[in-house]
Amino acid sequence: MRQIVVTIFAILAALSLKANPALWGREWPQTNFEKTTLSDRSEIISGGPPKDGIQALVDPAFIAAGDAALSQNEPVITVEFAQQTPRAYPLRYLMWHEIVNDLIGAHPVEVTFCPLCNSGLTFDRRLDGRVLEFGVSGKVRGSDIVMYDRQTESWRQQALGCAIVGELSRVQLTPVASWMESVGQFRTRNPDGLIMDQPNFPREYRPNPYVCYDDSTYPFLYSGELPPHDIQALARVVRVGPRATGLAAGQAARSRRVK
Repeated sequence: MRQIVVTIFAILAALSLKANPALWGREWPQTNFEKTTLSDRSEIISGGPPKDGIQALVDPAFIAAGDAALSQNEPVITVEFAQQTPRAYPLRYLMWHEIVNDLIGAHPVEVTFCPLCNSGLTFDRRLDGRVLEFGVSGKVRGSDIVMYDRQTESWRQQALGCAIVGELSRVQLTPVASWMESVGQFRTRNPDGLIMDQPNFPREYRPNPYVCYDDSTYPFLYSGELPPHDIQALARVVRVGPRATGLAAGQAARSRRVK
């Protein structure tokens, strides 16, 4: 399995191309490439798949938390709104689809997950009186997925929530509180909660397509600066606002307090 994954990454790396607006225009005729926040558009490169080669989900189905055939330790992204039934989105599905366009009561949300960054972020899809729908561009910046809205085809980096190319450049989406936890934790806190059901695609969702990636010494398709304070490039961090703390350091500090 490890050899298969290494081979896949090697193929994708070979397919990756530097940003080329002339080529972009053929695939993205509706995107306004004259508007961008980037001084160097070569920071955006192909991750391998074409536009919508990774299929975002729209209006997913849900089942009762207790009925989901998932182990207690499986990770999910949880979204909770007041007066609405809490929802959990399993990473085993987001690994393959990366974006879920959902409607929770009156709240249109976009639940996103970047397998390369292990980053799960949720945004409000409302912007200037309209509800946007998002897809996967197939591009990455800083080893982070670049998503796009189907209304203007503006490109938006997941980690920033801000459009970096297109009509909506510099326009920020409103973040929605969400977090990663286990299925067991979600069920314990929300026995009447809902968990996203397996998407209706002819795919085996159980295997992890990124197995062994966490053991890599350098991020896939990344050419930026490495983290400070001797934090490993692929180390997990906990982000609160503009600050991030290494998860290992936080766990060590907690252990010292407990002792």
